[in-house]
Amino acid sequence: MGKLTSWFKRRPTNLSNSGQGGTNESLPPAHVAQPRQLLSKMKILPSRIKANQATGGKPLYRRVWFWAGLGVGGGIVALIYGVSLIDRSLPDQTELNAVVREQTLTIKAADGTILQQQGEAAREQLKLEQIPDNLKKAFIASEDKRFKEHNGVDPQGIVRAGLNNLRSQGVVEGASTITQQLARILFLKQEQTIWRKLKEIRLAQKMENELTKDQILERYLNLVYLGGGAYGVADASWVYFSKSPDQLSLAEMATIAGLAPAPSLYAPDKNPEAAKRRRNLVLLRMQEDGVITTEQRQAAVQEPLTLKSSLPKRVQVESPYFTSYIQKELPKYVSPNVLKSEGLVVETTLNPAWQKVAEEAVAKTLRNQGRWENFKQGAMVAIDPRNGEIKAMVGGKDFGKNQFNRVTQAQRQPGSTFKGFVYATAIASGKSPYDSYQDAPFVVDGYEPKNYSEKFRGSMNIRDALTGSINVIAVKTLIDVGFTPTIKLAHDMGVKSELKPTYSLALGSNEVNLLELTSAYGSFATQGLHIEPHGITRILNRQGKVIWSANFKSKRALDADSAAIMTWMLRNVVEAGTGAAAQLGNRPVAGKTGTSDEARDLWFIGYIPQMVTGVWLGNDDNRPTYGSSGSAAYTWREFMKKAVEEMPVEKFPKRPKLEGRKGTIKAQSIKPKQVLNRSISSNDDSEGESTRNSEDSSSSRRRRSRRRYSQEEQQSGNSTPRRRRRDRSEESSSNNSSSESSTPRRRSRRVESDSPPPRRTRRSSSPANSSGSSGSSSSQPSWRDKLRPSN
Repeated sequence: MGKLTSWFKRRPTNLSNSGQGGTNESLPPAHVAQPRQLLSKMKILPSRIKANQATGGKPLYRRVWFWAGLGVGGGIVALIYGVSLIDRSLPDQTELNAVVREQTLTIKAADGTILQQQGEAAREQLKLEQIPDNLKKAFIASEDKRFKEHNGVDPQGIVRAGLNNLRSQGVVEGASTITQQLARILFLKQEQTIWRKLKEIRLAQKMENELTKDQILERYLNLVYLGGGAYGVADASWVYFSKSPDQLSLAEMATIAGLAPAPSLYAPDKNPEAAKRRRNLVLLRMQEDGVITTEQRQAAVQEPLTLKSSLPKRVQVESPYFTSYIQKELPKYVSPNVLKSEGLVVETTLNPAWQKVAEEAVAKTLRNQGRWENFKQGAMVAIDPRNGEIKAMVGGKDFGKNQFNRVTQAQRQPGSTFKGFVYATAIASGKSPYDSYQDAPFVVDGYEPKNYSEKFRGSMNIRDALTGSINVIAVKTLIDVGFTPTIKLAHDMGVKSELKPTYSLALGSNEVNLLELTSAYGSFATQGLHIEPHGITRILNRQGKVIWSANFKSKRALDADSAAIMTWMLRNVVEAGTGAAAQLGNRPVAGKTGTSDEARDLWFIGYIPQMVTGVWLGNDDNRPTYGSSGSAAYTWREFMKKAVEEMPVEKFPKRPKLEGRKGTIKAQSIKPKQVLNRSISSNDDSEGESTRNSEDSSSSRRRRSRRRYSQEEQQSGNSTPRRRRRDRSEESSSNNSSSESSTPRRRSRRVESDSPPPRRTRRSSSPANSSGSSGSSSSQPSWRDKLRPSN
């Protein structure tokens, strides 16, 4: 510093004014212009020189403390960045309270019992208080001694496990806490990588902040895999010992707890000796922790390892037709991504007690009536019409052999059960139940409906026609009200299948399924309101959060007065008609029987105010049966009489006044191109006694085959004697054959029947039975005439 000062003093100091012509020849012009800045810089130099002397004269980057500080600071920054990077890859905080694994599906009945599980799931989710105290402590002693003390990660446990593994020169003890294991079970894969371990540690810390220790332990004990297909302690108790957890001995509890680190290695059914050694180690740790006494440990060690193996309960499926239906319904309510990745719990409407009764009723009918009435399959569905909830569903005889659900997938002809919609349309259009039609031979646009008995009853009101299921009057009623109003009402009431505008619609020629037909009849029970039938009440995600809830609204399908009148008419079907087998004592019942062509389908749809139940019987290959809808009505009663035991008796609404009613549906009468009527003759098989026009008279003189259609049973008993199916033909005289070619063949509709006909002997072709025209002289001689000796 002294040298610089002396140097400065030796410099020329002539700073004469430039205006006087003076110059500074020694200093640069900048210094001449800025003398004060130069002085200030010179004042700083002494302090810098002193600093260099204090540090030994080394530059900053060569100082140890500089690099140490830089390393610590960089480590902190890296740690913060790494933690944030890990956190971004972890599930959201709201997901940390998950109670099931990913890609699992649990379907529950209305009472909470599990019907079916898919994926890695525990059949029984136990509350922590339901798990024996010794079993909980066995897992803590075995897997996480300091579970109550640590905050998700146990440094002491890591050191202890490391030392023990070094001593043993192998992996004999893990360092993962119960919280870490739960994090891995719920959110992570099982790959052995550093990155997965870091995420596991961070997740465990977050879960400890989100959940209590009891919540963590409860989830772990319900989800941990314990070998043999068992998830959770309840499943393991059943798989290895066929017991519930509260029935396990101390030794058995220790055996199950010892499975957690390596289920395949310590499985008692595969490696009993290894299982015993592991069990004894768990017991020793329990004694060291003061959980059990020395005497208790010694007694448990001496206990033999006795197994009683069972299949995991999660592989059992209750009500498989219903649960398969539920799985097909799920995509309507949740997205495919949620279905694929989320662990879902589906709460359903099924009543397990009623379901069992329904299965027994169908099985009983198939076992008894089915054998001698020649039907192999049956189906039943019960619905609460007030809210649309499906309470029972039987889709067939044996789900294991055939998964086809005959409630939802089978499209069958409903027969006379469809008449309920025809007459409901008529009543809603303003007609009275006492309006009459003529039950007589009748052809409309080439279509000829037939009554099963081949007999006609003359004038009948529509209430009696419904009770006796008279086909001719049903078709005439359809013509009066029209195709469009009838089809619209059926759809509004719940029928979803396509309905075609044909005359045979009145007799149930259009195929429907049992679920929609039953649901539609439920609209009568609710005074004309219809609610979509459904089997799911709520869907919950892994965290137990409701992601979908049923909220189906009722819609007016039929006015209340018309629905009450129809119920009054349908009650008469059960009390005095074809549905007598469905009577329930003092409880009012309404319903309708139905049988399709050649008794291929046997139906009964019946209801009380609180429930509507439908029954179908038949064969998958559509083979004819020998049965009647009386068997379906009987099956309905077998189910209902048990299902309603604890249900209060409710009455249907009173029939409203019929006078002065105004229609709520506008009829759209059909205008046929040709209607042919004839009077009732003493012999309905004789076409020659017709009073129709000449064309019809000509067409009657031809040979034609009549396909038999069944008709509603006239007897009310439950007996259904075997019926023989056959085609019946009428013979005509040879001189009538020429007229057949000039007359188009009329279509004959086989009449729907709900009771088997009496056995009938083959009729001879005597003149009395000839189908020739009245007064014809060319009738063929009978076989008796041919055998008579000639004169």
